[in-house]
Amino acid sequence: MIDAVGNPQSLLLLGGTSDIALAIAEKYAANRPLRIVLAARKSTRAEDAAERLRKTGSDVSIVEFDAKDTDSHPSVIEKAFAGGDIDVTVVAFGLLGDAEEAWQDHAKAVELAHVNYTAAVSTGVALSEKLKRQGHGTVIALSSVAGERVRRSNFLYGSTKAGFDGFYLGLGEALRPHGPKVTVVRPGYVKTKMTDGMDEAPLAQTAEQVATVAVDGARKGKDLVWAPAQFRFVMSALRHVPRPIFRKLPI
Repeated sequence: MIDAVGNPQSLLLLGGTSDIALAIAEKYAANRPLRIVLAARKSTRAEDAAERLRKTGSDVSIVEFDAKDTDSHPSVIEKAFAGGDIDVTVVAFGLLGDAEEAWQDHAKAVELAHVNYTAAVSTGVALSEKLKRQGHGTVIALSSVAGERVRRSNFLYGSTKAGFDGFYLGLGEALRPHGPKVTVVRPGYVKTKMTDGMDEAPLAQTAEQVATVAVDGARKGKDLVWAPAQFRFVMSALRHVPRPIFRKLPI
């Protein structure tokens, strides 16, 4: 169970090699060792991530998870909960891809949509069944400011995050009467392995900075947080810019 100050005893990372997910786990584990289930494809990266988290004193196990294999998701969630209740689940898997290639390559467009949206819904529905049954728990869903108002520069990725964002905000409302909570996190540009080689954008954050926002938001029971917080005001303004002007902005 999560204690009175928001410290969990158990943690599930869906997308367990994500830099942000690992930073979130380390932030929680700084208060006390956890039981951590790391859900990821079998690889040296997954083993390295598990070893990184074991250095916190936590008990870490790996459950094989392939976001593309939606038929397997209910059994993955079943295995993740086999050791007992899960207090916090971090939904952190996703693809970024090449923005221009994505909308002009059918296979890559479908893959991006499948992983970022369909797989997120698949795991979310399977997870919600367990959370309803246990009557408590928090989901931290890592979305993106790219989904708040989809831009031409990365519209395929942005559209998948808009769907992801809407689903998890709605899931939070659906789960609320049953006890569990959902915190959607909207980061901007984050300096991680996913963005290696890309030009750094304004208000860039590190994985650790996003983790701080995510954990603080979840502890306070917030439905939605931005990383950094200034993005709330930036996006609020951009949402109201007329489209003829919006398309001319250098974003």
